[in-house]
Amino acid sequence: MTAIETTAPGLPAEGTRARVERAALDLFTLRGFEQVTTDEVADAAGISRRTFFRYFATKADAVWGDFAAHVARLEELLAATDPAQPVLASVCAAYVEVNDYAVAELPLLRERMLLILTEPALLAHSQLRFAEVDRVVARYVAGRSGAAATDLVPRLVAATTRAAATTAFEAWLADQRSALGTHLRQAFAELTAGFPGLLR
Repeated sequence: MTAIETTAPGLPAEGTRARVERAALDLFTLRGFEQVTTDEVADAAGISRRTFFRYFATKADAVWGDFAAHVARLEELLAATDPAQPVLASVCAAYVEVNDYAVAELPLLRERMLLILTEPALLAHSQLRFAEVDRVVARYVAGRSGAAATDLVPRLVAATTRAAATTAFEAWLADQRSALGTHLRQAFAELTAGFPGLLR
């Protein structure tokens, strides 16, 4: 049986998208990603299967939400950096800013990141998404350094800064009393200073 649409006429698309994301994350967290079907997500969101696919190509995409906007925002922040600031510091600062979420958004973010970082069925999909971030950072580093985006150093900066951000997220998920921004800043401070924590 198909779900009856409950979206009011004229409701902004982002309202429906947000409702589908919330339904998907709640179901995946409760029952496991592989145990939930696309139809069940659509039913929980009060939309049809057809409408679900207007917003997300797969149920894995519903976990990530509007990730393209996140990547575009990171690219904007990098483009706006002060050319006098060191390249690595600029990348780290952009990462911190793009991951500066309002308090009200943190519970949903926690659900999302727990699935992304711990659900085996999502790991391959995650690598594709992380590669989008890496390309943006590598292009920025290449532009600042005169290298090609495919050269070793731009790719290395992209991979290491993303790994630092991912590790910060994992630390935040492990401690519900901590602040995401604190972990991000600490991870990038260690990275940019050559891991001074190892010298203690």
